[in-house]
This record gives sequence, C-alpha cells and structure tokens, in this order.
Amino acid sequence: MANFESIEEAREFFYKDKFAVNTGVTLDDLTEDEVVCSLDITDEHRNAYGGVMGGVIFTLADFAFAVLSNQIHQLTVAQQVSINYLSAPKGDKLIAEASCRKNGRNSSIIIVNVSDDIGRDVAQFVGTGFKL
Repeated sequence: MANFESIEEAREFFYKDKFAVNTGVTLDDLTEDEVVCSLDITDEHRNAYGGVMGGVIFTLADFAFAVLSNQIHQLTVAQQVSINYLSAPKGDKLIAEASCRKNGRNSSIIIVNVSDDIGRDVAQFVGTGFKL
C-alpha cells in the first residue's frame, strides 16, 4: 500500500531533503512501486575535467531510492547501497528510474537505473532499505 496519496504530497514531504533539492533533483513520477526523478545538468554539477561529478549522480539515485523505499514503507532508511558508474553522461539531463526488486517484511531492495536524456546508461544503484 502506498504511503503518499499523491505525487504532490510526496514532493511536499521530500522538499525538506535540502541537499537533493538544492542540487536540482526533481520528483517527476510516482506510483506504488516505481519512481522517476531527474536533474538538469549545469556547470555547478561538473568536476575539474568538465564531467558530471559522481556525487551528483549518486545524489540523484539516492533520492529516487529514498522516495520509493518510503513509498513502500514509512519509515525506511538506507542499510546498504552501492553504485556502478557505467558511462559518462553526454546529454543535458539525468533521469533516475527506481523500481522495487524485493519488498520483504523488514527490508526492501530497490534498483535505480540512471540514464541521460539521449538514452545513455550512466549508472546503476542498488539499495537495501531497512524498515523501521
């Protein structure tokens, strides 16, 4: 059963996640078992070499994980996460699509696939959420 009645309710709640919001992350779509978040890439997100910083990609994926894991069960916190960076983004926007792989009694496993707006696979994030 979903915890947020609407995407607007979820946006209002997660607007308090100041780091992600100030980074530019937006919540674009929310269902009972899937979340889509995105981020428009700006110069603020680039490292000294001109590439998008890994922490920006991680923040986007982690935010999508947080929204979905708490949509499944409030309150859920991250117990363990990992990320594999697949390729550098070439587009102007990052998109994170989170889905639930397993929803257990005490934990959930969330997969977040991050791509750019031209379809390039950028990263895959796997998070274990611990249900409080």
